[in-house]
Amino acid sequence: MNMAAFPTSTATPDHEVIIIGSGISGIGAAIQLRADGVKDILILERSQDVGGTWRDNRYPGIAVDITSFTYSFSFEQNANWSRVFAPGDELHHYTRRVASKYGIYPLIRFGVEVTRARFDCANDLWLIELSNGKQLRARHIISACGGLISPKMPDIKGLDSFKGEVIHTARWPENLDLDGKRVAVIGTGATAVQLIPEIAGKAKQLDVYQRTPIWVLKKPDGELPNWLKTLFRLVPRLQRTLRGATDTVSETLMVLSAVYYRQAPWLVRMCEKAGMNNLREQLPDHPELWDKLTPQYGFGCKRPTFSNEYFRTFARDNVELVTTPIQRITPRGIETTDGVEHDIDVLILTTGYKVFEKGNLPSYEVVGRGGTDLGEFWEENRYQAYEGLTIPGYPNFYIMLGPYALIGTSYFKMVEGNAIHLSRCIREAAKRGATRVEIRQPVHDAYFRDIERRQQNTVFLNHNCAQSNSYYFDHHGDAPMLRPSTSVEMLWRAKHLPMNHYRFSGNNRRGIILPKKEKGAGELARNTS
Repeated sequence: MNMAAFPTSTATPDHEVIIIGSGISGIGAAIQLRADGVKDILILERSQDVGGTWRDNRYPGIAVDITSFTYSFSFEQNANWSRVFAPGDELHHYTRRVASKYGIYPLIRFGVEVTRARFDCANDLWLIELSNGKQLRARHIISACGGLISPKMPDIKGLDSFKGEVIHTARWPENLDLDGKRVAVIGTGATAVQLIPEIAGKAKQLDVYQRTPIWVLKKPDGELPNWLKTLFRLVPRLQRTLRGATDTVSETLMVLSAVYYRQAPWLVRMCEKAGMNNLREQLPDHPELWDKLTPQYGFGCKRPTFSNEYFRTFARDNVELVTTPIQRITPRGIETTDGVEHDIDVLILTTGYKVFEKGNLPSYEVVGRGGTDLGEFWEENRYQAYEGLTIPGYPNFYIMLGPYALIGTSYFKMVEGNAIHLSRCIREAAKRGATRVEIRQPVHDAYFRDIERRQQNTVFLNHNCAQSNSYYFDHHGDAPMLRPSTSVEMLWRAKHLPMNHYRFSGNNRRGIILPKKEKGAGELARNTS
């Protein structure tokens, strides 16, 4: 490539790489870049601590919904989990410990919110506008905003009229006292499955309003004894072996059954049978509830979950499952379509989050080289991104949770794969002295066609998913939340995809000098098996 043919960039960035967000994806991207020798990194975080979703969500019962051995960085296993499915505060502590160990805290500027990013074509820079009126310039942006950060309020008439306390689980207040109160929970997704058993024993009356049932499997949970934790510390290979086993189980339940539904429908039927057995074993004396709690859509259409207590909660005298649709919220409570008004003191919304919706992913305006806002482009042209990370027309921009990026087993797997991918792009640009990196349109389009082809085999398009009310789906009818592939394929592609899939241009006379990779942390960060 003749770099002299490209215009010379005259402006210089404040930082080579700016990462927006310090949750799991922001921390993971920074660790990978530092391990690969990229040092000029700034992380912008609008809150006052790292942790993202696990920092913000504090509702009773919050925990991981796959085993902790799988839900963690492969290069930073934790021998001190208290349970097989760790509670949320331990995940928050884990992110803090990892950020400290790998020297990420000094890179973070807390209390800084990004409102807009615009690509400066003349200088191959991103101009980042902050809520305080200041501006930063970055050669590369990594958008590490999580998907589960913006609460989704239900579209129910009269919600603002309720005189009692209204709480969304994403904004759970400290020291909330539910003792002796009449409580209503709207929603029966994965959050509700964790929350309801925790508060049922405190409330005087608990009404659970269900629109769509959820598939719930038995939870192979339990406390981890101290001797096992000690053994993990003394023999790390043992924990890695256990992780491999839990990875296999999770991949089978959460990925293979959904992604390869047409090829192996028996996997879905097996999971559905296990869910039905769990329901009937927890409620053996209440067959009248079985039909109400049985999903009419296929396993995998929306994220399933695990619990040994959720179903049996509905056998309590003070708990009522309400399946009659809600007509409106009144100042005193909830009126259903049969004309009955249920008086309550506290209204709890477990109605999920905005995911692939304009204004959420990303949570700020992103204007590419053509002057088009990324959110508007996706809303009008379907959600799409090469390998779930890069988009034509948005050079030097990498979105960690892009369309079809998430692997169904663990968020950490997606983070590690995308971090490897973007680090390769940034280092290749430095090696070539290029100031612009952009995925080629034909490559991107071919990849999206392959995604569309793969989608035809998934449970999403083949097993009555229209009734699931799943956040996996967007307004186009696509399911851009999950990548239709295994984690093994995703990681292999991240490590080996040809760099000529990207167009490198611009002439950066200064360039950036990549020092030798760090020992220790660098090797760990590259161990993604």
